[in-house]
Amino acid sequence: MSTQKHWMQREQLDAQKRFPARFSSNVSRLFSGFRMADGSLVELRENVISNEALSAREIPKALSDVTDEFLAELYVTQIQNNDGVALVALGGYGRAELCPSSDLDLMLIHKDRDDIDSLADRLWYPLWDEGFRLGHSVRSVDQTLRLASTDLETATSLLNGRLIAGDSNLLQELLARNEEQWVAHGLDRLDELARNVRRRHLLSGEVAFLLEPDLKEGRGGLRDVHAINWAVRAGVEVPVHDHERLAEAYEVLLEARVELHRLSRKRGDVLLLEDQESVAVALGDHDADVLMGRVASAARTVAYLSDETWRHLDREPAEAVSVELEVSGLTVTDSEILVLGDPSTDPLLVLYAAVQAMHSGLPLARESLRLFADRQVDLPDPWPQGARDLFVELLKGGQRSIPVIESLDYFEVWTRLLPEWTPNRSRPQRNVYHRFTVDRHLLETVAEAARLTHRVQRPDLLLVAALLHDVGKGYPGDHTEVGMGLIASIASRCGFPKEDVDLLSRLVENHLLLPDTATRRDLEDLQTIRTVAEKVETVEFLELLAALTEADSIATGPTAWGDWKAHLVETLTEATADFMSSDGSIRRRRRSFITEEIEALMAEEETVVQGSGDTVTIVARDRAGIFSRAAGALALQGLDVLQADAYSSDAGMAVSQFRVVVPDTPVDWDRVIDDVYQCLQGHLAIDARIAERARVYRRRTALAAKQVGTSVVFDVESATDATIIEVRTEDHIGVLYHLTRAIAEMGLDIRSAKIQTISNEVVDAFYVTGSDGPALGDLHRREIEAALRYSLKKVE
Repeated sequence: MSTQKHWMQREQLDAQKRFPARFSSNVSRLFSGFRMADGSLVELRENVISNEALSAREIPKALSDVTDEFLAELYVTQIQNNDGVALVALGGYGRAELCPSSDLDLMLIHKDRDDIDSLADRLWYPLWDEGFRLGHSVRSVDQTLRLASTDLETATSLLNGRLIAGDSNLLQELLARNEEQWVAHGLDRLDELARNVRRRHLLSGEVAFLLEPDLKEGRGGLRDVHAINWAVRAGVEVPVHDHERLAEAYEVLLEARVELHRLSRKRGDVLLLEDQESVAVALGDHDADVLMGRVASAARTVAYLSDETWRHLDREPAEAVSVELEVSGLTVTDSEILVLGDPSTDPLLVLYAAVQAMHSGLPLARESLRLFADRQVDLPDPWPQGARDLFVELLKGGQRSIPVIESLDYFEVWTRLLPEWTPNRSRPQRNVYHRFTVDRHLLETVAEAARLTHRVQRPDLLLVAALLHDVGKGYPGDHTEVGMGLIASIASRCGFPKEDVDLLSRLVENHLLLPDTATRRDLEDLQTIRTVAEKVETVEFLELLAALTEADSIATGPTAWGDWKAHLVETLTEATADFMSSDGSIRRRRRSFITEEIEALMAEEETVVQGSGDTVTIVARDRAGIFSRAAGALALQGLDVLQADAYSSDAGMAVSQFRVVVPDTPVDWDRVIDDVYQCLQGHLAIDARIAERARVYRRRTALAAKQVGTSVVFDVESATDATIIEVRTEDHIGVLYHLTRAIAEMGLDIRSAKIQTISNEVVDAFYVTGSDGPALGDLHRREIEAALRYSLKKVE
């Protein structure tokens, strides 16, 4: 059985569950089994979809054609009297743009036909029998027009209406009257359409900048082009050149959607990470980065032209904004900033215009952006007096700055100011840790940093570092090392003094220091604090770095910043500041998680398991394997560990405390506690049950573009009384259990652990001691690494 047939059979079963009355044996038997001479519609469509000679550009028309032929023959077979009835294709089918997983949008229109319901059954049931999802309706012309007068979706679908079979005069009457109605109520319909566009953008996000874009509904997607075309049908004027650019961009997005449907055999228009490589291959791109770059570029074109269309429609003459611009060469016309000066003789005019646009909220007129694109000269090195201040002022605008900079970038003016930006334009970051392309991430980081300028003594350095901290990602090599050189060059060109250039370079060098240390190192170990203090050198630099860390993390995405990580970074920052303000001798006597309550439990010398909130605490006799068994129990309950601490008393009692990610659904703590008890007593087959859970609850197959290799690193310098074992590997269910079990089997005690998950990678750092103390011999380290690597084979 072909994949397509199997897929369509599943759809039929789904339809039978949802609409059982339609599939009763008596009714269905009347209309089932219709086939053309060349086969059923499923077979005809499968021939098109699987035809490798057809390109993605040709598939929609070919699918529409075979569907037309099938439905036309079905119509002729089932409907003998053709007067006053017509079968109409609507929406994407009406545009002859059927994708492999598109619904069939059909309407049966009639004029005074008493038998219309039975005629409709003769058309719909054969399609339902084959498992098709239909957007179907049966109406008279007058009923359709009444509905279209109040229902936007009906009105717009009719704008793409097309005859499949039947009375062509009847359809022409309907389409002509709908067109008249659409134009007559144009202002109201366009206002409603504009609201729908804004709402859709909020729900679906941006195609150009998201890791996994919605090709159809997102801002800059296919639906935006449809909406512009509907606006044109209501009388809105769009220049011919814009139509040409929209057509080119539309083709890129449509081809990607076609191949997504063809390869995944699923409904849905979100181009998921795991599908991007295969879609790229199908479209002839070198790799998924090239594909996503083309998609982003096309979406930027659509988004800009869409914004331009609706912005001009939204603006009423009486609503013209009155803004006084105190800059020579700029004026406000029709609620836009218009450039009157000559950028070739006034190179700072572009920065003045951008700052005014940011402050006023008014866009730069398109003709002015074209003027900058044509006549803007490169700024000299160093920049002239005042340029740097204007540049920083623009960055202070936060979210208001983003559309201004993106409009400059769309017309390739921004890269005149920052040529180093060019390789980062529309550059994808293909893992689920990052939600934006590199360029948009940098702008979002600046916007977040603008909220935090009150925390630092040098807001200008914070904003410039935020804008450029990842600028090296567009170049070969380590992005941090490359970025240090780039920001030094840019800062010197901007006119920053050498000491500021050095500070900016150090901010790029250390922009991951605080988050990496906070999530991977023991913050109660004095050596951790000392190491950070030595790198930051001053409290002022530490404040800059902390603000940059928060802005960068928030802009990265929800998995990169949350209450727990914010708490860790704040704790590290405060501890480092205190350390630098003291003589460096401050040190806690015992682990901070050992409260008086836990001490009392240890004194009772009984096994106790407690769980609530985000914390699991285990008190038990000190023996090998407690930590790993507890980790196994948590894995069985689907709880991901963020941090773990361990402590052993001289009386032979041990405490293990785990901080877990709080899931969306409430935790059944009674069940968790019972599983921990059972695991500690050896009553659960942990390995077998974890393997079974991994089979049942498989995580997403692709969370990043590249697979993660395993590395094991021993660090004897960064801990006071322990050796740090840092393991990087691919994320799977049970990784922590298998690693900690191997550590216990190698005769090591775990003092603390930090667990960080970055898309499909986990970074687990264990502070361990051996029977002879914190230092581990070379042979022992080699054997430990072998044991850890072998343990991970059980979860691959």
